[in-house]
Amino acid sequence: MSKQVTFFLPIRKGSQRVKNKNTRTFAGIEGGLVKLKLEQLLQSKKIDQTVLSTNDEISIGIAKDLDPSESKIKVIQRPEELCLDSTPLSELIKYVPTIIKDGHILWGHATTPFATAQVYDQVVNQYFKKLEEGYDSLITVTELQNFILNSEAKIINYEHKDGKWPRTQDLPILYEVNHAVFMACRDIYLSNSDRIGSKPYLYTQNQIESFDIDWEEDFLIAEAIYDKLYRN
Repeated sequence: MSKQVTFFLPIRKGSQRVKNKNTRTFAGIEGGLVKLKLEQLLQSKKIDQTVLSTNDEISIGIAKDLDPSESKIKVIQRPEELCLDSTPLSELIKYVPTIIKDGHILWGHATTPFATAQVYDQVVNQYFKKLEEGYDSLITVTELQNFILNSEAKIINYEHKDGKWPRTQDLPILYEVNHAVFMACRDIYLSNSDRIGSKPYLYTQNQIESFDIDWEEDFLIAEAIYDKLYRN
């Protein structure tokens, strides 16, 4: 199998929770999160090509401005039936190996602005190292060590008895999927219809590196973090 690494970047026109979050100006950057992410990917030393899968004309224009020859960023118009709010993620996952024909697929998102080129290069290095150790894929996670309640206000990650509360640092560590990276070879997409295999390596990231913009307040927080880290 080829060791080529292709970044799959899905961008859909519009956004339900944050209006035009992918292309609206972000921290003074015209072209927003899409432009920032594509610039990060162009700087990566380990990612051979980016496939921008989108139905958004603005995102397509940004990509073509950054890489007119499409030598590093390949734009593929996504079918409209895979761009609906109702489109199951499973259908998009099945679509990916039809447009990426070989090698390893790194699935990421524009909404993780602090997953930089350096972060991706470290992830790719670790992914190939872990393949040699018997893992078949990689997923980025964030450690979660706190009291988790269900809808009935019952603690589900600790047996709470006699009014005793342990220290949070004594609780078992859980792992939250942070959506920064899902990485597996194309064959796993075909055999598992999934972005990860049966034995994924959990790659732990810190809160900033894994920050994902999902709500309007996330967008504002991310702008403030970006200004603090990169403007000062």
